Amino acid sequence: MEPAFFEIRGGITAPSGFRAAAVRCGIKEGALEKRDLGLIISDFPAVAAATFTSNKIKAAPVRVSAAHLRAGDTRAIIANSGNANACTGSTGIQNARRMTQAVARQLGLKERQILVCSTGRIGRDLPIEKIEQFMPALVAGLSSSGSDVVAKAIMTSDTFQKEIAVELPLADKRVRIGGIAKGAGMINPDMATMLCFITTDAPISKRELQRLTSASVEQSFNCITVDGDMSTNDTAICLANGQAGIPPIEPDREEYSRFAEGLNFVTRQLARMIVEDGEGATKFVEVHVKGAATYQDARKAAEAVANSVLVKCSWYGEDPNWGRIMDAVGYSTAKVREEMVDIFFNGAVAVEHGMASSTPAETLKEVLGNKKFTVTIDLHLGSAEYKVFTSDLTPEYVRFNMGE
Repeated sequence: MEPAFFEIRGGITAPSGFRAAAVRCGIKEGALEKRDLGLIISDFPAVAAATFTSNKIKAAPVRVSAAHLRAGDTRAIIANSGNANACTGSTGIQNARRMTQAVARQLGLKERQILVCSTGRIGRDLPIEKIEQFMPALVAGLSSSGSDVVAKAIMTSDTFQKEIAVELPLADKRVRIGGIAKGAGMINPDMATMLCFITTDAPISKRELQRLTSASVEQSFNCITVDGDMSTNDTAICLANGQAGIPPIEPDREEYSRFAEGLNFVTRQLARMIVEDGEGATKFVEVHVKGAATYQDARKAAEAVANSVLVKCSWYGEDPNWGRIMDAVGYSTAKVREEMVDIFFNGAVAVEHGMASSTPAETLKEVLGNKKFTVTIDLHLGSAEYKVFTSDLTPEYVRFNMGE
């Protein structure tokens, strides 16, 4: 039986009809070798879907992109790193628009066909003249193999580029989905401090693409946390240009669920990469709450544990201090009965019926010595469950975020 999908190379330029490029225009002061401006374009008409930060303070590019998203044909994404263009007032809005206008002029497109993203330091005016100066060189460098340079250009505190692509056999042809992302700190559910750009050559309506993108973000980027802080610039965008040469993907067709599966895999893998690259992190931890009375209860409990500073510090110290986990579950506001709670570290029982198990402490400590492990919390009150990807909290994280 042919697999539902398989990984391929190429990232966001793996799907047909997409090109990308990146240049250094000097936004990142002193970073002489680092590109800081990237461009992704569909050479054919495309529909776009997106999710944005739920922070009430939204950066200028978020506001401009949300407005441009209403256009029926979205052709390009321009993104910079090194400056968030957030909390910059009306000037910030003007500069975000000038970014889209600069792209539109070079490509012969309309301003509303361009989405814009920024990431970096908050509260500083964007050096828009530098961006405009390098726009001709950026457009001239567009390539069908340019995914990796854009993945690097959007990095801030990231230590590695985050890139993936998959190919799906659909309707006797091949559909591709590619993605890149950035993010390492200020990561919290409801869109972490991250940018994610996804491309696909699947033919799908704007409405259905938005539906699938929102659902995919919910099971991926909204299920990660590094430090509990939420950014002003969080954005995930998906472009679909229909160049795969198959009939439109509709909800009542088998191809729809298979495409959704592939999209979910791409976003989930990118989300994992973000947590694995958490600032100063030494552990990747999956917190799995099951047996909850409701989905919301499972989510509240999982997020309380994943965001607990005390719990995350104990993971760094490889201390199986399950009391801190119990405490976090208790204050999460989820429905809990203490005497019914079980807790496992990679399957090893730490808590049974709300009390210490007979598992030797050395066994539990050995589990926490792994770079990756799972904490499972069974509330035994229902069938709802929720998973969160998180990390430990280390002295390196504190040092990194003490200031410039």
